[in-house]
Amino acid sequence: MNANVIKHSDWRAQSDQFTAKVKLWTEPYRAQKGKGFKHPVNDFLFSYYSLSMGKLESWHPGLGHILEAPLAKHFNPRHYREINGNFFLDPTLIPIKRITRYRWILNMLEATRDRPANFSCFGLHEWAMVYQADINRHREDAPLRFSQKETDKIVEQRTIRCSHYDAYRFFTPPAHGMNKLNPEYETRPDFEQPGCLHTNMDLYKWCYKVSPLVSSELLWKCFLLTKDVRELDMRASPYDLTEYDLSPVKIETKQGREEYEKLQRALSERAKPLRAELITQLTAILDIAEKE
Repeated sequence: MNANVIKHSDWRAQSDQFTAKVKLWTEPYRAQKGKGFKHPVNDFLFSYYSLSMGKLESWHPGLGHILEAPLAKHFNPRHYREINGNFFLDPTLIPIKRITRYRWILNMLEATRDRPANFSCFGLHEWAMVYQADINRHREDAPLRFSQKETDKIVEQRTIRCSHYDAYRFFTPPAHGMNKLNPEYETRPDFEQPGCLHTNMDLYKWCYKVSPLVSSELLWKCFLLTKDVRELDMRASPYDLTEYDLSPVKIETKQGREEYEKLQRALSERAKPLRAELITQLTAILDIAEKE
């Protein structure tokens, strides 16, 4: 294996620094959650997305690094191989079923990268999730900014172009037929596009699905992007979230739609290099795994 051995003291320092950096975010959140405090952005990061805070805090170097023993407990032998008392991430240990899943992820990431971005949705997916709903069906406990009748009217006056399956599937039944697109689980690689908020949030999910084979630094960058994208997602929603210091992006107005698109484009630009890096790392992983 062509890689330099990283001394135990050096990689241990990197690991400690990474964990300390992540805990600047996770520790305050743990404290708030312990007091029963709910938050429409932060809770989403650990409810909709399933990676635990402990795993997010754990450092992994990614492919191509040899670590001098001894290893910390979170370096699982399912992923790490030992040679002469040193350890490294070994893609040849990946089960065939998981290789197939990783290939599916890579193909979707590449298709998303190569597809033109669409910035004409204006966040209406969150509105479609409460269209003609008898009760507030959102996971967060927050009131609507408008009455149900007014909310429905705003939805009816706009064109819904949601390309993301995991957003579309939460539409209310009456809203499903209003969407110009029909993304399904089997066809989602045909619809994913780099302007979509949920597509860019999901970079974090695809990272941890391949973890620990991708680097923890990339995982953390994708987490921070997801946090910021979710914030825009909620600010553009029909909910009144002022108690969380989340001012609304009023997509029901022309000025609000212009603001939304500007912020959406900026987040899409932030996602580009992260997607490219994930494609690079995942390609290298599969190049080794699929030779076995």
